[in-house]
Amino acid sequence: MPWNQISVISDQQHAPGISDYFSELGAVSVTYMDAEDQPVYEPPPGVTQIWSQTKIIALFETDSDADLLKLMMFAKFNDDCLQNWHAEVLQDQVWERTWLEHFKPVKFGDTLWVCPSGQEVSETGSVCMTLDPGLAFGTGTHPTTALCLETLAGLDLKHQTVIDYGCGSGILAVAAVLLGAELAHCVDIDPQALEATQSNAKKNAVEKACHCYLPDDFKNNTAEVVVANILAQPLIELAETISGLLKPDGHLILSGILTEQADSVLQAYQQQGLTFSQPVIKDDWCCLYGVKQ
Repeated sequence: MPWNQISVISDQQHAPGISDYFSELGAVSVTYMDAEDQPVYEPPPGVTQIWSQTKIIALFETDSDADLLKLMMFAKFNDDCLQNWHAEVLQDQVWERTWLEHFKPVKFGDTLWVCPSGQEVSETGSVCMTLDPGLAFGTGTHPTTALCLETLAGLDLKHQTVIDYGCGSGILAVAAVLLGAELAHCVDIDPQALEATQSNAKKNAVEKACHCYLPDDFKNNTAEVVVANILAQPLIELAETISGLLKPDGHLILSGILTEQADSVLQAYQQQGLTFSQPVIKDDWCCLYGVKQ
């Protein structure tokens, strides 16, 4: 099927907000690329690389209205934040090639690289997760995913079981196995997301360690590490369920939370017997890391 692709150039300050709003408007994928051929060096932990002039590229299904999307974007952002607006229709084959041109290897923490096919990174002591585009796909560059990847990369996952609750395309589960986890349980309400997870697991040769479930089929499983990158309200509503998946002394990673929502989520999980370190914040989003007592 063809796709509607919209690209726009903005500055470092406004690019994250534009990306998030594209996602709110229904974009199936949003990526960044350098608009000025600016050299990029490895960012410090907790920082997503955004160039001083960044091209934001959003992909929408063909039933989206490009004119309406433009109207809504310009109503929310000043004209000078949305330079070189361009909309075009891409066929499947063109989209894959275009996406691969934009997506470059990105490093999370000290050990984990996320790379498109054919651009694998070989670095002593590191692992490389290979990803390609798809409907339920995310590159890992969104702040919430990046925060989870960085937190996972900082844990000792060897011989651990990990549950990725609300797995999406399985990025976090696949990363956990590549980082040493023995087994990853992947749970999502969307069968298409589970298909994407299985595809990404197979691409990284970890399909035997990644088990996929709809929520109703996932019973009586616990793990040393649970990660849930969804949204604040579902996290609050599922606090008892998600906390119950953790073994004693288990590690919990929560994201998909705006900074102003953090206290409400923290309270819900503290009531379940978890203690938390200081939230890690990136671009108005935060990640909560807790341990079950």
